[in-house]
Amino acid sequence: MMRILILGSGGRECTFAWKLAQELPKENIFITPGNAGTAVYGTNLNLSILDFEAIGKFCTENSIDTLLPGGEDSLVAGIQNYFESNENLKHIYVFGPDKIGAMLEGSKDFAKKFMAKHGIPTAKYQSFIKGQEKEAKAFLKTMNPPYVIKADGLAAGKGVVIPETLAEAENWVVDMLVNEQFGQASSTIVIEEFLTGIEVSFFAITDGKDYLLMPEAKDYKRIGEKDTGPNTGGMGAVSPVSFVDETFKNKVIEQVVKPTMSGLKKEAINYRGFVFFGLINVEGNPFVIEYNCRMGDPETEVVLPRLKNSLSEIINKAKNGTFSEIVPKLDERYCTTVMLVAGGYPGDYEKGKTIEIGTVTNSIVFHAGTKMNDGILQSNGGRVIAVSSFGETMNEALDKSYSSIKNINFEGMNYRKDIGRDLL
Repeated sequence: MMRILILGSGGRECTFAWKLAQELPKENIFITPGNAGTAVYGTNLNLSILDFEAIGKFCTENSIDTLLPGGEDSLVAGIQNYFESNENLKHIYVFGPDKIGAMLEGSKDFAKKFMAKHGIPTAKYQSFIKGQEKEAKAFLKTMNPPYVIKADGLAAGKGVVIPETLAEAENWVVDMLVNEQFGQASSTIVIEEFLTGIEVSFFAITDGKDYLLMPEAKDYKRIGEKDTGPNTGGMGAVSPVSFVDETFKNKVIEQVVKPTMSGLKKEAINYRGFVFFGLINVEGNPFVIEYNCRMGDPETEVVLPRLKNSLSEIINKAKNGTFSEIVPKLDERYCTTVMLVAGGYPGDYEKGKTIEIGTVTNSIVFHAGTKMNDGILQSNGGRVIAVSSFGETMNEALDKSYSSIKNINFEGMNYRKDIGRDLL
């Protein structure tokens, strides 16, 4: 029976642990570093997700056969390559792409070139490095505002700016390339045209040959109601998404998913695990805004509950080369999640606030930024708890989440009261 180590400490990893705990004994599930919620479903460890040597040592000493990286950091740093190239570790199955595959998320420039090469619809763009500020400003003048400027590398979700004026855009070019606003991440920048439409996230699980399409979701990035204020890691999500009909879904499969999968194969990229397609629906046509090499958060908290298939079985079939046998089974109900965040987030916020959770029966409470301190549950991050619920309609699911939130409290607790309302 599978013995698995999950890497990460957020709501996504808590959802993985919750799902796997329905399929495996608790003593077979380990999470590092985990949070107060993951500790309910398995054993938390105190290992850095980038300390590959310590992770490898733990895996061999504790008969771990499967590694599930939750976030992008360890994948971009090459954890799959590290295990595959190590004689003592290569029997352990890392369910995530190799270092090159992870570049789909780790480098905006790499992702854009990949899309151009394989005919995947995306906004027109150009990339620039330090010393090309003049050329970057000239390119901006060929476009209409607003402008989209992205740091090429990982910038903890903060590396994208959308200036409204040319002057502001030119300042950002200098800030990123010359003043290293996002450090090494903005040593290359990508400038692209702004696409007008509504965003939606699609997800696939792959063994490198075949893929399984998971339920789509829509997440809410901005801190304020009606999508105002600064971007966050995500304030809530809903699944399914009302405007995703069969026609749009088929366009996504034919124009985005299939060309991505065949492109990975053509380039002999060792890609397995999750592919996140960040899309925008422009007048009924899908365009790719970004790829992620892992599941989204908080989308995982609505997508995974809707997946009726066993996650451990899916991973095992990917490992054993029998992935194509899987018949996807989905819960047809709506699932919604509302994120409870710390006061001040996404700016400066305090940790260590005592969290009180009363009786919650109609929702699943996923911990995102929590810890136990001498038996007391405390906040330990900006996004603290995700409250997920099912309903026959989206309204019913949302009503359950908002009703359950009344039984949860911590000082400074903040959440959006309009998740999903734009889709009604």
